[in-house]
Amino acid sequence: MSYRSTHDVAVAAAKAGISTASGYRIESDPRLPSQKKVPRGRRRPDPLAAVWESEIVPILKAAPGIRAIAVLGELRRRHPDLNPNVRRTLERRMRAWRALSGPEQDVIFRQEHEPGRLGLSDFTDMGDLGVRIAGAALDHRLYHFRLAFSGFEHAEVVLGGESFVALAEGLQNALWALGGVPKEHRSDSLSAAFRNLAAPAQEDLTQRYAALMRHYEMEPSRNNAGLAHENGSIESAHGHLKKEIEDALLLRASRDFDDLDSYRRFVDEVVGQRNARNRKRIELERPTLARLPKRRTADFEEKIVTVTSSGGFTLRRVFYTLPSRLIGHRLRARIYDDRLECFLGSTHVASLRRGQPVSDSKGGHVVDYRHVIHALRRKPMALCNLVYRDQLFPRPAYRRAFEALREREGDKRACKVTVELLALAHERACEAELAAAIEADLDAGRLPDIQALRTRFTPDGTAVPDVVVELTPLGVYDELATMSTIAASGEMAVSSDMEVAA
Repeated sequence: MSYRSTHDVAVAAAKAGISTASGYRIESDPRLPSQKKVPRGRRRPDPLAAVWESEIVPILKAAPGIRAIAVLGELRRRHPDLNPNVRRTLERRMRAWRALSGPEQDVIFRQEHEPGRLGLSDFTDMGDLGVRIAGAALDHRLYHFRLAFSGFEHAEVVLGGESFVALAEGLQNALWALGGVPKEHRSDSLSAAFRNLAAPAQEDLTQRYAALMRHYEMEPSRNNAGLAHENGSIESAHGHLKKEIEDALLLRASRDFDDLDSYRRFVDEVVGQRNARNRKRIELERPTLARLPKRRTADFEEKIVTVTSSGGFTLRRVFYTLPSRLIGHRLRARIYDDRLECFLGSTHVASLRRGQPVSDSKGGHVVDYRHVIHALRRKPMALCNLVYRDQLFPRPAYRRAFEALREREGDKRACKVTVELLALAHERACEAELAAAIEADLDAGRLPDIQALRTRFTPDGTAVPDVVVELTPLGVYDELATMSTIAASGEMAVSSDMEVAA
């Protein structure tokens, strides 16, 4: 057609390398071949023609979000002879109707974030990853902090709920690891930070959260309740972080960790790798952050507890044991997410693993057998119906031994032997080795022999060395005195000769 502007059809066709007939055909109809195709019509009758306008469209207008499978079920209830294979056709027709005549949808407005402006916090559940600590399933969450501009992240394993203690500790660890403070801190409607009342947001802050924000000079904010996309800068990151942890677990080929600290280091490594990929943006944002205060603020709660005659105290429906010498004393217990720090006055007396109630109707127990074993040896039958008996056993082997002894030799013998086994583990510091020996006996069908085990785990006696002292004869000292006298006389004679010569 370019040649046709200056040549006739025959010449233009020859220059273009096509026949003259093709040239005349293009001259009469310049449309492309794809534009000449006639739209394909329906090849079979419309199975929804009889019900689309009269029944389906009214359903879609009354319930815009209804699924196609539900509409199909209703249609088949009304018309039993309707072919169930029309589901795909119905889905396409509903999708097209919604695009042309359906209701307006909500629109997400992408935001441009200013460096140093916004940091976000949230919690995400990690129970579906199947992580185990020493063989036991770990029900936990992650506290997740993220800067909106650079993507800097910090994550911590949280064992309890979405508490203020977990929020305060995780947020402060994140800020001090970052080395600066953003101008605004945003979260969803956490009960740890907001009372979730109808009052204005500033009046709705809890006192502890407001004090935390004042300490770091951050402006607190939150998204509207139920609108998670308003916190999208961290909600989306939740999914990516969980997927990376899942991938790392698959590469590790095991979801079992020896202890909680090992799992926490594992999470730190994954988060560190994500931050390394955003290093340039993090370094760009860091100068825009405000300075940290001179010190951290309290990231714990403090309660006064009294150690009862039961050898411990109850805090938030969980009973904790302590050394019996503290019975009757009032302690200050600092409550962290994963532990309790107990103080008598200003003296630190104990660190305890934090426990959780078993259910809404049943409390929990955190028991260290070392705290009560001396009293239990005097009253071994107390083990039989002890309320925290199952939590007293430090390893499953001791529980198995108690059950086997109880079944074969009765309650009295079972209590006495089990208590002695626990005392042996405490006195000889051989809890793990003793448990292995008990397991071997039980697997072999034998009951633990306390005397044999005492002998086996008795420390090796230290042999007293045979020291042989050889006394020097006293005459040697006389010889030394004589030699000393002769040497002194010789020196005096030499000195006199030198004086005479002079």
